[in-house]
Amino acid sequence: MTSLDRSFRFHSIGFCILPAMNLYSNKQRWKLFVLLTALVIAGITMWYSNNIAKKIRAEEQLKVQLWSEAIQKRAELVSYTQTLFESLSEEENNKADLLVEAYNILNDPPKNMDLHLVSRVMFTNKTIPLLFYREDSLLFSINLPPEKKDDMAYVDSLKQVMMAKNDPIVFTEGGGITVYFNESKRFQELQNVMQDLIDSFISETVINSASVPVILTDSTQTKVVRYHQVDSLDLTSPQKLAATLKKMSKQNNPIAVPLPDKGIHYIFFEDSVLLTQLQYFPVVQLILIGVFLLVAYLIFSTFRKAEQNQVWVGMAKETAHQLGTPLSSLMAWVSLLEAQGVDQTTIIELNKDLDRLSMITDRFSKIGSKPDLKPHALDQVVNEMFQYLRTRISGKIDFQLNLENAEYEALVNPPLFGWVLENLVKNAADAMGGEGKLTIDMGMDSNAVFIDVIDTGKGIAKANHKTVFQPGFTTKKRGWGLGLSLTKRIIEQYHGGKIFVKRSEIGAGTTFRILLQKL
Repeated sequence: MTSLDRSFRFHSIGFCILPAMNLYSNKQRWKLFVLLTALVIAGITMWYSNNIAKKIRAEEQLKVQLWSEAIQKRAELVSYTQTLFESLSEEENNKADLLVEAYNILNDPPKNMDLHLVSRVMFTNKTIPLLFYREDSLLFSINLPPEKKDDMAYVDSLKQVMMAKNDPIVFTEGGGITVYFNESKRFQELQNVMQDLIDSFISETVINSASVPVILTDSTQTKVVRYHQVDSLDLTSPQKLAATLKKMSKQNNPIAVPLPDKGIHYIFFEDSVLLTQLQYFPVVQLILIGVFLLVAYLIFSTFRKAEQNQVWVGMAKETAHQLGTPLSSLMAWVSLLEAQGVDQTTIIELNKDLDRLSMITDRFSKIGSKPDLKPHALDQVVNEMFQYLRTRISGKIDFQLNLENAEYEALVNPPLFGWVLENLVKNAADAMGGEGKLTIDMGMDSNAVFIDVIDTGKGIAKANHKTVFQPGFTTKKRGWGLGLSLTKRIIEQYHGGKIFVKRSEIGAGTTFRILLQKL
């Protein structure tokens, strides 16, 4: 094989592996970039949403202010109307007194008195209903509906109503006459309008343009007169009502409103449901964005892992292919040397290394394919790999193998599993700088067999206990950061086991633990 062929093969493998050397650093940069971008997006989202919420809150508060001012004005109008009605009622009573006095004058007129004015006062009354009784007999009536004048049941009922509202006027002269009277029809109509005005005021108080939650209570603040935009469950008990009113009072001072014949009422209100929901909108929005990013990341990660798997498989297959040709050539050279009578010890060692190269080629060829797992005695697999490696690593390293004199069987593929042990042992030797103590322990942990590879090297920082298994991570100046990543893949994906850093201390060493299901 020419030097050009060797150079071409070396570079063809290198081009597959070199991207992995920078994968870790590039990944860290991308993580930082994505994190900063997410923070910027979150910040802009929060700022924009809060800005909108502030504007809506300002507009709503203005509406509430105008609404509360309108309530005060309407309350003043209702109060003034009630005062006016009381004045009209007094005038009605005075007018009734005048009518009764006019009747008394007409019934027994003084001598030489002009009765024209008295007659006008008496007979121009078209609104105030009057009933004139002598003892229990109706003498006559004024301003009753024509169809009801002869209806004694109606008249007796009206008499009872009049007695309840106004004290009758009694004249002892003229045989003893009792006059019953009521407010005028117009005044009664105005009273109905007044009641409608109060009802309308209450309704418009709770159903407001700002759509804020409103509770109208009586003067004791224990009885709800009307409510709107409030959950009825918050008003089912005095305790819940008190808690709700207290919460509303913290946001806005209640408005005191005097209502005619009903005393002081209080209006409690708070921010609208829309504004309250809007306050939580940024959080909900960020959660949705987070869920979207998580789903996107999982999809991206799936595709990325698939691509990585393809790179691994392609690289491994290419490596096995490239190793195949020089391996065949070396076998031929060894046969030639053996035929030429070269020292047999040399031939044996060369054959060991050729067998080792054949096994490495077999390992690479199995990457990407479903491994052939068979029951094997782990102590034998570990011991064979240990014995091979101890003669090919620095003699200053003290090797110890503790198998507890027990035979543990597990489903393994010896070439791939041996590759795992080789990577761990070589990494341990590099971490110790070619000098120290390396121990392999094997035993039982629950229902699993554990294999610990323990060194006295420089240790691994706690923050990197999981990072060491990522492709591209390495502390070596000339390392590619692929060994531990491949080790994790072989143990967890191919053998269904686990591998992790059990313990590590800077300057004191590291323990890697492998767990495999015991048969």
